[in-house]
Amino acid sequence: MPELPEVQTTVNGLNKTVTGFTIGDAWSDLPKKNHARKDEIKNLVFWNSFKEKIVGAKIVKAERRGKNILIHLNNELTILIHMKMTGHLLFGKYRVGKKEDGEENHNWMWWPEKQKSLQDPYNRFIHFLITFTNGKNLAFCDSRKFGKVTLIKTKDLEDKHVKSLGPDAMDEKMDFKLFKERILTKPRGRIKNVLMDQTVITGIGNIYSDEMLWESSVHPEELIKNIPEEKLKKMFASMKPLLKRGIDFGGDSMSDYRNIFGERGEFQNKHNVYRKTKMPCARKNCPGVIIRKVVGGRSAHFCPTHQIKLEK
Repeated sequence: MPELPEVQTTVNGLNKTVTGFTIGDAWSDLPKKNHARKDEIKNLVFWNSFKEKIVGAKIVKAERRGKNILIHLNNELTILIHMKMTGHLLFGKYRVGKKEDGEENHNWMWWPEKQKSLQDPYNRFIHFLITFTNGKNLAFCDSRKFGKVTLIKTKDLEDKHVKSLGPDAMDEKMDFKLFKERILTKPRGRIKNVLMDQTVITGIGNIYSDEMLWESSVHPEELIKNIPEEKLKKMFASMKPLLKRGIDFGGDSMSDYRNIFGERGEFQNKHNVYRKTKMPCARKNCPGVIIRKVVGGRSAHFCPTHQIKLEK
């Protein structure tokens, strides 16, 4: 699932490409007449209203709240997109796929013209497409169709739609005092799961929580109440630099994620622990070997030699 660095990379790309563009049309193959969720484009009634309201609107800017992408329009409405497990946004010029595109490619519903990076096979699962009046397109690619696209009143954003989110991990107000305060709201929680709880601190997921715990020598199953303040300080000290590195390297593309130009990020080449199962620990002078364990339904990768669980 895209985490804070991947979402921020996408938002940065949106602000460089589509700001000021006017929406001319929209297409999706997701809407169904009886879809249970009535507040997203997978519901046909909502889709019809969504399309009517966005066509003719101009994009003012994009921003991020946690893992949510917010595309603000000039009609006091905001398109909210959550990429979930496999989603990513793509910018370019598309046309309907044809057999002439080649035996391997004619099954693409939408084929990107010219830009080679958009022709990465991971970019072929397009289920929502905006066409701007200048002929360019913004596409939402999502192989598993878990992503969410909805439309909200911009003024209701903070009070209704992101109200449950904790403070952002990269917010300038996020200091150690606030970090500790938020973490301690779940004293009996396991640190791996608490770090990924978006109501505690928003933006951190599986990849960056593993890396944070590895850097601070904390076992992923450690109960919050058992972690000494010194370890919490190390964890906090690693958080923002790790997330910034993720952004600087264009996100993590170990799985489906691609940036807005269809290109892979590079942070997957910088992992110390995530998905390094059975590999030697990268910590200097540590003889440990990385293992994988399921913690609260999510995979945790860690070194059992220097990430020792405290006995209390």
